[in-house]
Order: sequence, then C-alpha cells, then structure tokens
Amino acid sequence: MAFFSNDLLEAAEALLDTCRARGLRLTTAESCTGGLIASLMTEIPGSSDVVGRGFVTYSNEAKQEMLGVHAETLAAHGAVSGETAREMAKGALARAGPDAHLAVAVTGVAGPGGGSAEKPVGTIWLAVAAAGGGTVAFKRHLDGDRAQIRRAAVECAVAMLSSAVERAD
Repeated sequence: MAFFSNDLLEAAEALLDTCRARGLRLTTAESCTGGLIASLMTEIPGSSDVVGRGFVTYSNEAKQEMLGVHAETLAAHGAVSGETAREMAKGALARAGPDAHLAVAVTGVAGPGGGSAEKPVGTIWLAVAAAGGGTVAFKRHLDGDRAQIRRAAVECAVAMLSSAVERAD
C-alpha cells in the first residue's frame, strides 16, 4: 500500500502545475512530518522546477541553526506553536534563495507520546510565508495514530499551499 493516497498525489500534482504556470517555487520546513511534504512533492516527475529545497528540522537545535528560529521563541512558546511555525516558514524562505516564492512549515505532536494537556497528541501548527508578503499560521488538531497524524498534516500543508498559490498574483 502506498503511503500517499491517489487523492493527495493528485492534489500535489495540481499544486505543482499551478506553481509552474505562475512561475512560483516552493520550499518546505518540516518537523513532525520529517520530510514527508517534500517527499510527496518529489514523487511527481518534473517537480524539481517548482520544489527548490526542503529543510527537516526535527530538533530545536536544527530549527535554530538551519532556519533561524529564535531560542527565545522556543523558550516562550515551545516548538509546537504558531510563533515557531511562522519563524520556520520565514527562515526557510530566507534560506532557500532569491528564487523561492512560498515556504510551508509544519511542527506538531505526532505521538504516540510527547503530548501534554496544553498540546495533546495531534496538535499541529502549519505556516506559509510568501516572498514580499505576509506569513499565516493555523493550528489543527488531527486524530489517529502517528502515521495518520503525519499524513493528515501533509494534507493540511498541501491545502494551505494551494490556497496561498491561488492568492499569489
């Protein structure tokens, strides 16, 4: 059985086609998904003309070193927060080079452990940063086991990127 559903692959292909038609390039910054967003995109032949880079920053140290997430942000809000997701997306966009137009970031608690009363398993924060534009972040609570939560986070990321691409002109 394939990890990604045909529906998700089709959504990613449509996203890449729209980006290609608009001359947009994407980058990813992933924590709990561990590179699955980039993996999904690169399942599609020809994705290299849209997907420039992907950052897997599972640890707080990696978030700081690779994406420039501030230690103060992590201390005040934690790795699973809107503030961290925003800094991840902005950092990925800044580090992806001048031809990057959009960055998506995801951070969360995929489980089965690691959750808390404030941030239970399934808590996910996603953010999209646009070059020359703003950054938006959304919180989601996803149900299921670890694999289901991670897949659902990828689906949310594709939907967020698709929405951002539709708004980009």
